[in-house]
Amino acid sequence: MLITYTAKYTKTNSGYMGQLVEWQEVITEGETLEECRAMLQDATKEMILAYRQQNKAHAESQRRGEES
Repeated sequence: MLITYTAKYTKTNSGYMGQLVEWQEVITEGETLEECRAMLQDATKEMILAYRQQNKAHAESQRRGEES
């Protein structure tokens, strides 16, 4: 199943900050918008893996009404 998240990007003094709207714990920075997008995708994958390892419900499963 393909999960879609909404990303919010903010211009900062050092580049860009990216954060998932539905899962605000997933946040990162990059010097360019492209770098920030790539880092946010990687951070999302890592958070999903970490939540699965800890048997915690993450944003994707919470949106579907699942429990850990």
